[in-house]
Amino acid sequence: MTVSGKTVMITGASRGIGESAARIFAEAGANVVLLARSRDSIDRIAAEIGDTALAVPCDVAFYGAVTDAVAAAEDAFGPVDVLINNAGAVEPISHLATSDPDDWGNVIDINLKGVYYGMRAVLPGMIERGGGTILTISSGAAHGPVEAWSHYCASKAGVAMLTRMVDLENAKDGIRAIGLSPGTVATQMQREIKASGINRVSQLDWSDHIPPEWPAKALLWMCGAEAEEFTGQEISLRDEDIRRRVGLIE
Repeated sequence: MTVSGKTVMITGASRGIGESAARIFAEAGANVVLLARSRDSIDRIAAEIGDTALAVPCDVAFYGAVTDAVAAAEDAFGPVDVLINNAGAVEPISHLATSDPDDWGNVIDINLKGVYYGMRAVLPGMIERGGGTILTISSGAAHGPVEAWSHYCASKAGVAMLTRMVDLENAKDGIRAIGLSPGTVATQMQREIKASGINRVSQLDWSDHIPPEWPAKALLWMCGAEAEEFTGQEISLRDEDIRRRVGLIE
């Protein structure tokens, strides 16, 4: 699949991986729809990209907001061909026994329900048209506990299963669902983790993190035929073979 002329909707597009993905997909000829709560940021990024970009303020924790964003994308560029579920939160970082239930639930609303809402909003149209790609940012935290990240680990474990569910139920409809575990990325989230001083991830040096352009380039590669073997699964950018196939290293 080439993304040239395709409509690509990206959540959490105001910075980090989402912003990088918007720029890289636009360079590849896609029409990009940037979703985030921060209107000023996505307006600026969309203006810098040009006429092939649309900024849509959206809180993915609300299904109606997501369906409205899909409708806006369709009005501007046509049906959504690729959904990139990137929006995510890790704050507040807290041990389970002292966590605030409302704050804990808010992370679930963004990280897990937000991904479900995106999938639910685009799947009927993709099924009707006979195909589509759904890419979701996962994490090593989906597969192992990390101190003070109970909300993040639980939500990412659920996200990994949602990718498998879409593949199980809709691969026959031409839907490609793949997860991407990027490892630690030099984004604002890592600054928040560093500031917490809790767990091994917070002890990493900034130089240990990969640039956000790497997972963005991996997401573009995942839209192509070379990634077909990974449908229903998760790709890890910690894997040197994957980095090589994406073209990040020689």
